Amino acid sequence: MTTERKAPAPLSACDEPLASRYDVALLDLDGVVYVGPDPVPDAPENLRKAAKEGMRIGYITNNASRPARVVAEHLASFGLDVIADDVVTSAQAAAKLIASEFPKGSPVLVVGGEGLYTALEEYGLSPVRSSDARPVAVVQGFHPDVNWVMLADGAHAIHEGAKWFATNLDLTIPTAAGKAPGNGTLVRAIRAAVDVDPVVAGKPEPPLLETSIERLKAQRPLMIGDRLDSDIAGAHAVGIASLWVATGVNDAHDLARASKDQRPTYIAAGLGALAEKQAGVTVDGARHACAGWTAEVVNNAVSVKGEGAPYDGLRAILSAVWAAVDAPAKPGPKPAKTAGRTRRPLPKPAPAPGTIAIDAALHRVGLDK
Repeated sequence: MTTERKAPAPLSACDEPLASRYDVALLDLDGVVYVGPDPVPDAPENLRKAAKEGMRIGYITNNASRPARVVAEHLASFGLDVIADDVVTSAQAAAKLIASEFPKGSPVLVVGGEGLYTALEEYGLSPVRSSDARPVAVVQGFHPDVNWVMLADGAHAIHEGAKWFATNLDLTIPTAAGKAPGNGTLVRAIRAAVDVDPVVAGKPEPPLLETSIERLKAQRPLMIGDRLDSDIAGAHAVGIASLWVATGVNDAHDLARASKDQRPTYIAAGLGALAEKQAGVTVDGARHACAGWTAEVVNNAVSVKGEGAPYDGLRAILSAVWAAVDAPAKPGPKPAKTAGRTRRPLPKPAPAPGTIAIDAALHRVGLDK
């Protein structure tokens, strides 16, 4: 059950280092801590510094293919002080959901790999490999060995009444060769053969983050991620603060187009922000000011003036853009009378997300694409 919380407003100020304000960092992995097998530059050093300041570092992943122990070993190879208890996977979140509905020892059909088997056993459930075992549930998570036989067997079990759980719905996963089909793509394959939708554990749905907050004993958690549609939206879903970093999938243009439930509390170039304060934005009419920068939307483009740190400029830009797209429709000019009739002009709608030009403003603050 999701605890009632309220996330701070997007682009909030923080007058102390983030590692002092928040007791636990909930870090997405790919694009934040590592890219493929290699660490994001400076990420391990910045995490070690945050840990020295007393912040607990937790690692949160939608990828269900590896057990927490294996993920921890990968992170430890970067010189990080990590144990399995610091890692929470979507497989564990899914196993917890199943364990809350079915008694210990219940058979659960696995459409996935080692990460799911380990998580189910951790929660006292019995993973099985065939629908012949009459499973009470089917749990599906990404693994490169998932094949047609496993997908078909999952569909058969669901047809027979097994409840369907999915670790996540990410359509793609990053690989060294580029994007590849993710668990969401494989979930769609089973969905084409059944008449129900799965219960989803991973971001942006609440179970993974709620499980992480519980397991890591977080009182003031900070979700840190590069993806707006999973990491930041997930933070909104459970009402916690979020930090978007520019080391992964989304960029400043994506931020400008973000819906209200995908706008982060804080933004930064990378994990060095954990040791820094965050400047807030003040609004005076159409003018949005952050530190030495001022931005406003003029003729459907952002005009920015001033000087200072690039990400302070980006905060001013984003505040101006979001205010413009969120604004109610403006009333049209006074009604005109024509041949005895009054014609009421339609209100002028706010600009649609993505239609406000920001390239020149990004160049001005030093954040060219």
